[in-house]
Amino acid sequence: MKIFPAVDIMDGKVVRLFKGLPETAKTYIGLENPVAVAKKWENEGADGLHVVDLDAALGRGDNSDTIFEIARNVKIPVHVGGGIRSEEMAEKFLSMGIDKIIIGTLAFKKSKALVRLVERFGDHIVIALDYKENGKVMIEGWRETVELGVEDAIQKFQKLKVKTFLLTSVSRNGTLKGVSVNIVKKACTYKEARVIAAGGIQSLNDLALLKSIGVYGVVIGKALYEGIFSLKEALKIAREG
Repeated sequence: MKIFPAVDIMDGKVVRLFKGLPETAKTYIGLENPVAVAKKWENEGADGLHVVDLDAALGRGDNSDTIFEIARNVKIPVHVGGGIRSEEMAEKFLSMGIDKIIIGTLAFKKSKALVRLVERFGDHIVIALDYKENGKVMIEGWRETVELGVEDAIQKFQKLKVKTFLLTSVSRNGTLKGVSVNIVKKACTYKEARVIAAGGIQSLNDLALLKSIGVYGVVIGKALYEGIFSLKEALKIAREG
């Protein structure tokens, strides 16, 4: 199982949000600089980085220059999401050394564009399935709900040859209340679907549980920034056995 520390960027700084609400943005002393934080997680052994441009996701800014600087300064894979809503933007990120781009709104609203991106970039495309407790998927920076649930969405996008899915629990993200196991577990039953889970990770037990149900990777945010457990401890759980 892979461990991807979260590097969420707002106004040029690394922040953590509570349930995705921008007014809850919290910074941590010594962990504000995105490039320095990215290097820290790389030096501690992270399998890759989960970088989100919160300003772009919310339609209020752009931190792409900072993200490109991260990519230039680390050797581990960088996955980028947040506000990638056009083919041009997707191409720009992938041409600048980003390993994977995470697409949500574009995938649901511009299916022809998604098909073209998957045809060109294949496994470098990850679909974001940000879901509510009832399993319905949200887009547009978590401001709009689509009719599809997580399982229906996986089936839809697998037909378009997408392999990797990022499942994020909207109601648990940044809460340290534990993972939404049932929805993630069902997602993991789909053959050839690589599931990355995010939202609510609060303990090493959560990681062990996610590993046991077959997730490909886990995004960890607040638990690392709050020092609840270390990246080293998380990696031990992910790699043992």
